[in-house]
Amino acid sequence: MSRLFNAYVIVDWSAAAKPTTGADSVWIGVMKRDVRFRLTFEAFNPATRAEAEKRLTALLDDFRKRSERALLGFDFPLGFPRGFAGALNLPGEAPWRAAWDQLDRMVKDKPDNTNNRFGVGSEINRRMTGGPFPFWGCPPKDALTTLQPKRTREHGPDDLPEFRHADAAAKAASIWKLYYNGSVGGQALLGIPFVRRLQAARGPGFRIWPFETGFRNLSEADLAGVEVVAAEVYPSLHKAQPGPGEVKDLAQVRVTAEHFAKLDEAGKLGAVFGPGNGLAPEIVADAEREEGWILGVEG
Repeated sequence: MSRLFNAYVIVDWSAAAKPTTGADSVWIGVMKRDVRFRLTFEAFNPATRAEAEKRLTALLDDFRKRSERALLGFDFPLGFPRGFAGALNLPGEAPWRAAWDQLDRMVKDKPDNTNNRFGVGSEINRRMTGGPFPFWGCPPKDALTTLQPKRTREHGPDDLPEFRHADAAAKAASIWKLYYNGSVGGQALLGIPFVRRLQAARGPGFRIWPFETGFRNLSEADLAGVEVVAAEVYPSLHKAQPGPGEVKDLAQVRVTAEHFAKLDEAGKLGAVFGPGNGLAPEIVADAEREEGWILGVEG
């Protein structure tokens, strides 16, 4: 049985506001085969997101030259809870793409990691509710009328959901939380425009799962002409024990890359792109249209 991918790249993202390395910074883990087809691993720890973009571009260029297909995993949501695009009155037939385009217009992320993620969260809150909801979480110095350091209220029946279907299934954090330990909202606001740029530079050979591939099992035939499949991953699902000198982030990208490589080696990775048994059709539809899904999480 042929493998779907030649390389497995896992990105542990960071919303840091200044250059930083080590723990809680950007880590890029690359699992690929050497000339003897043995899996080898290397990691990169760029100090800024701009450096990470250059590194990933160079890696993907190298894979293209070698005619090698890569699985590219990001540890932040690639979509928002169902109803997000509608609540902002965003145009277009694809709610996920409308949200991506909107963030690309709003987000400013400078080469030194200075960014406006709290301002973006505040402005989306203003447009949606006129108050500090649904986004929340920021340093007190960044507090605004429409963004507060702490959550001001619970989600009600008439609000957008607090969690995507995938978040509920994985017991993952809510995208609405922009700051503090365990938050993913800031990473998503800065990360989605980043993935959008990577795709724009590479064209139709760069596919976003499940939005552009469908939430279904994938085969070699499905990926004909595809160079990169980008997906959301959740490294915390995989028990990563740091080795000597490794920080937790490095161990997580290594173990996650190894996990998908082993599944591919066994001919089992294609099924992971599907919803598995028992996931309701409306949940599959939400995942494909707007919310996305976490690769490897069962409903």
